[in-house]
Amino acid sequence: MNPTRTLLPMLGHTRGGRSAATCHFKCGDACVKPDCNNSSNAYFRDIADSALSRRQMLGLGAIGASALVVGPQLFGTPSAVAAEVAVAGKHGSNGGKLGFQAIAPVSRSVDSMTVPEGYDWHSIIRWGDPLFKRSPEFDAQKQTARKQAEQFGYNCDYLDIIVDKYSGRTGVLVANHEYTNEDMMFQADWFEANKDEARRIAMNAHGFSVVEVSRKKNNKKWTYVQGGERNRRITAQTEFTVDGPAAGSDLLKTAADRTGTKVLGTLNNCAGGTTPWGTVLSGEENIDQYFRGRGTAEEARYGIAAKATERGWEDTDPRFGLHHEGFENEANRFGWVVEIDPQNPKSTPVKHTALGRFKHEGANVRIAKNGKAVAYSGDDSRFEYIYKFVSSATYRKNDRRHNMTLLSDGDLYVAKFAGNSPIAQIDGSGALPSDGAFDGTGTWLPLVRGGKSMVEGMNVAEVLVYTRLAADKVGATKMDRPEDVEPSPVSGKLYVALTNNSDRGKAGKEGATEQNPRVANRDGHVLELTEAGNDATATKFTWNILLVAGDPKVNSSTYFSGYPAQKVSPISCPDNLAFDSAGNLWISTDGAPGTIGYSDALHKVTLTGKDRGRVEQFLAVPTGAETCGPVIHDKDGSVFVAVQHPGEGGSFAQPASLFPDFVAAPGKVKKGQFYGPRPSVVQVFKDHKGNNGNGHGHGRGNGKH
Repeated sequence: MNPTRTLLPMLGHTRGGRSAATCHFKCGDACVKPDCNNSSNAYFRDIADSALSRRQMLGLGAIGASALVVGPQLFGTPSAVAAEVAVAGKHGSNGGKLGFQAIAPVSRSVDSMTVPEGYDWHSIIRWGDPLFKRSPEFDAQKQTARKQAEQFGYNCDYLDIIVDKYSGRTGVLVANHEYTNEDMMFQADWFEANKDEARRIAMNAHGFSVVEVSRKKNNKKWTYVQGGERNRRITAQTEFTVDGPAAGSDLLKTAADRTGTKVLGTLNNCAGGTTPWGTVLSGEENIDQYFRGRGTAEEARYGIAAKATERGWEDTDPRFGLHHEGFENEANRFGWVVEIDPQNPKSTPVKHTALGRFKHEGANVRIAKNGKAVAYSGDDSRFEYIYKFVSSATYRKNDRRHNMTLLSDGDLYVAKFAGNSPIAQIDGSGALPSDGAFDGTGTWLPLVRGGKSMVEGMNVAEVLVYTRLAADKVGATKMDRPEDVEPSPVSGKLYVALTNNSDRGKAGKEGATEQNPRVANRDGHVLELTEAGNDATATKFTWNILLVAGDPKVNSSTYFSGYPAQKVSPISCPDNLAFDSAGNLWISTDGAPGTIGYSDALHKVTLTGKDRGRVEQFLAVPTGAETCGPVIHDKDGSVFVAVQHPGEGGSFAQPASLFPDFVAAPGKVKKGQFYGPRPSVVQVFKDHKGNNGNGHGHGRGNGKH
């Protein structure tokens, strides 16, 4: 056993192909910890009445654990595992500009990108690739903190390709880096002998990478430009400015920052959004695992434990130990939405306190009819809430400097849902109520409005720093891990990915509700919200469930807005959302290997017309990987994804994936390569040469443009 892995509490708790290492390094084993939300602010159902039926116990497909299948030869629908997969619908897709035939779901053991017929893929940039002119070439055997600070970070999550309007052939790639897996990054004996340096490397592998990209024609492959003028690394050591009503409050002051307005670094950045004014937002999510706490109630509500952390950063940098004098408030300086300017590498990134502090999955902005900037965000934990921020000032077209202040001041709300059906008809099985839909109404409850706290007993700074506690007090609705919250650029409707909640309906936990209709909800669901009058600043909304996820072949509780379940691609654990130019929804997944037995994937979902609810699988990622940050440039015939934690569960010495370098053996590593998995940004593109499935190369530019 790798000695760096001292404890994996999720061993024995994960199912199917989900690695206990993913739970350990990504979210600090959240699923075996007590739920942070013990408030009694919502209806609790009789647990006995919502017992799980036998049909819901069949969440895992027929694929069992199998040997690792490695290699770029398995692109497209992999014939090597055809007998193990259920074939998806054969109908072509005409939504947007990306016509494709849905691929079959892919065995979780296949170690390659799988794309539709007529498409190919390549990795644009990988963990460790050098960003600056004099940055050292990646060598996993000789990595240092200084080198990592000049290289592409680890475990990319949110992603965007922002194309320069003046040419269409240049732009910037922006990716954040959620977390690190030291088991796969370092040799075990080296880690044990060099823990401080290893921790500093990990700190520098967090944050953001901004890197220029270029292409020869508008429908061609992008390559990254080493030494590009806008290239930048933001790490756990980069200075951030704190703004908004809580900036400067005593709750944010430390011995290192007595002003409460400057913070070093950003951590566990998950999803995000690109604003209408061209900046990038990112949510700081599972920040609890980085801090050793003191045992306060406020810390417990955010999952921070009064014990040594597994990462041990508090032993290398005292600010990660809240028990260290002067650093009691350090954790309060994380858990925010951050904003960076990818066009200006010298700009100071910002943490926005006006949007509240919780485990932000991300944040996405819609400009309302009256010009207000409205930002939506989910708190990605079991039984947590959905939030909305409305700016005080209004958006000004072509005034970027002004627009970059819009998230500094405004009103903060949290969602409360009500169902339209009798409670007795929501029995936890996922069966539709008598009106034929899961739907209802909702209200945005104010937490801060007009610069004043709307929560009894809490001032504005307390509401914003301890937003979870404030939402508990006003009676917000507990949801099943609300992750990405995305407004459609075509319809204005809001879509919410609720990844899963296996604890719903357990003894002492909230049972099924119409907005969360299944107990032991392992596969998740997706909500569709419509603001009253389609006005983003409204305080009322209606909602319905777009889909209840799972594999219809083995799980009869699935639902796809009335579309025939036997004609959809199986989908589980919806995570990140995106849209194409026609307004179709694209859903990436996180956890499908452990629920339906297939690799995580990217799916297109039709939202209107007779095919509403139709799910078509577009791609599958390699073994152990998660599909993150989808970007749909359908007019250019391209789709981009961040391939996060490929091969998770393996180690440096014994990798479980060789993606994307596919080095055959440790002794065959060439310059800049790695014998093992590298989190990467991948472009899937239409293959005009007819060489489907053969492109697995890695491109890089060689200078400025």
